[in-house]
Amino acid sequence: MRVVAAIRRQPVLVLTLLVFATVLGLLWSGEDVIASWVATVYVGLVILHTAVDMVRDILRGHYGLDILAVVAMVSTLAVGEYVASLIIVLMLTGGEALESYAAARARAELTTLLERAPLVAHRIPDLQDADPGEPLVIDVPVDEVEPGDVLLVRPSEVVPVNGVLLDEEAVFDESSLTGESLPAQHVRGEQILSGAVNGTQAVRLRATSRAADSQYQHILRLVEQAEESKARTVRLADRFAVPFTAVSLTIGAVAWWLSGDPVRFAEVMVLATPCPLLIAAPVAFLGGTSRAARVGIIVKGGATLEGLARARSVAFDKTGTLSRGRPEVVRIDAVPGVDENELLRLAASAEQYSSHVLADGVMRAAEERGLELSPGREGEEEATDGVVAEVDGHTVVVGKLGFVRERDPNAYLSRLEPGETSVAVAVDDRFIGNLVLSDPLRDNAADTVRVLRELGIEDIAMLTGDNRITADYLATDAGIETVHAEVLPQDKVALVQAMPNRPVVMVGDGVNDAPVLATADVGIAMGARGSTAASEAADVVITRDDIGKVVQAIDIGRRTYSVALSAIWIGVVLSVGLMVVAAFGHIPAVAGALTQEVVDLTAILYALLALRPGTGHPEVLERATAVRRTVLAG
Repeated sequence: MRVVAAIRRQPVLVLTLLVFATVLGLLWSGEDVIASWVATVYVGLVILHTAVDMVRDILRGHYGLDILAVVAMVSTLAVGEYVASLIIVLMLTGGEALESYAAARARAELTTLLERAPLVAHRIPDLQDADPGEPLVIDVPVDEVEPGDVLLVRPSEVVPVNGVLLDEEAVFDESSLTGESLPAQHVRGEQILSGAVNGTQAVRLRATSRAADSQYQHILRLVEQAEESKARTVRLADRFAVPFTAVSLTIGAVAWWLSGDPVRFAEVMVLATPCPLLIAAPVAFLGGTSRAARVGIIVKGGATLEGLARARSVAFDKTGTLSRGRPEVVRIDAVPGVDENELLRLAASAEQYSSHVLADGVMRAAEERGLELSPGREGEEEATDGVVAEVDGHTVVVGKLGFVRERDPNAYLSRLEPGETSVAVAVDDRFIGNLVLSDPLRDNAADTVRVLRELGIEDIAMLTGDNRITADYLATDAGIETVHAEVLPQDKVALVQAMPNRPVVMVGDGVNDAPVLATADVGIAMGARGSTAASEAADVVITRDDIGKVVQAIDIGRRTYSVALSAIWIGVVLSVGLMVVAAFGHIPAVAGALTQEVVDLTAILYALLALRPGTGHPEVLERATAVRRTVLAG
């Protein structure tokens, strides 16, 4: 069965091996004429197929390296070196097979997510509606799960959809989602993301989303995009195509001219076969993509890794990116005559319609005070500005001061301490007060900025819609000198486009960051709690809530690009050196073909180094997990 599978995967390679063995057998038995005809016909068919593909590429404006392979095969056949020509074909088909193997190994980390995708969910029916003979647990296709369904997740099973934990406590392996190797402990009422692996005890969840809208399916779509994206590696190799072809043909022509022997040209061309250029770079970039996925960084294609490697500027959003993204209400400034709890309750009821991180802080504050929220009606969020909803028969507006002033020009901003921000609230077009929130800087944000500067990033800026006082305070703590505060999404786009040192990397997490993430040379979305829109628009998605991963992404990009270039140069230098030796007649055609196989293998094996971890800058990456490790250990 393995032999049949191998034939199906690489039929051309298997056929080439059979023809090669046949030719050697005929030569051994003295049937030289038949051997030459068999080899000539087979190599001729390969030349025809390769030449057709080459012409198609040229017509599309793509000048690749196939011309050298065609010239090498034609020249060896022309001088009667048909064994060498067969070795060239074997080298080309074997190189493609090796590329497939290396690519499969490099892609293993990405396909792991796809292979583990849950297909079935165990639904616990409502006992009041259940038929008498209906089993306690019903297996249903995961696509049929609806929000509100109670699901059973058995030990070691993958959570099929996002849900809220109904049991007292549970432990999940979330490494495929966040890159965190330690198990995550959760208690009743906490959100559990699809894709997490349950621990040793069966647990119950109440589904909060359909499968298509769950975190795991979202990551799967990003992985599929990463696999389908055409890497820029081909263009990277093509930068060497024209000069390498010119040098190879020149060496071969000079050798022919000086020696007067066309065989010398064929011997040089055998060593000019460009397998290292065609294979080594794609293998390196696939390895870098796999390495990134292993640590919770999804990269959408090789061109993105190249952009990370060459990055010279980085711009950060503030809330949820440089800050922790879990703002807390520290003060309620109600106008005279308005009850603080009522102001908070109305605001939190309206904020149920908002996806902004500040809304989460307002609702958590109401929950902590034991306030019962009203369901609200006709809620509508104005992106980046605020939310409007009907609560208990009143129109409640919550958001930026300017947004509320459109209803009540008398609205005012509360006095803010450094690091604080405020949310204005109006009811029935009357300003009733502000909610003051504080969102502290992430523990490793300053270290992240410092290491980025050490990596040679020239410009680091903060772009935020928040007020100037808070933005300046947090930027100072983070070590960022360039601050653009109180900006709209379109302003962020213009500011990133105007940054002089390119490529520019933009890091954000919210819906309002989606336009600028799509505009930047490389957009990085903090996808652990960020919006789907931001993740879809970004080129890189960090699935762990850790700003230090930005450093790791750039580090992986630089290492991968360096390995790809080095692998290409190894192949080029070895090939050119051997061509010079062959030009003086010291390497026969057959020996040259076999030697070129060693060059190919050397370049490809070096390219696989992209799978290995780089420096990682542990001082940045470990700061974010130190507190969590202490809690788990305790």
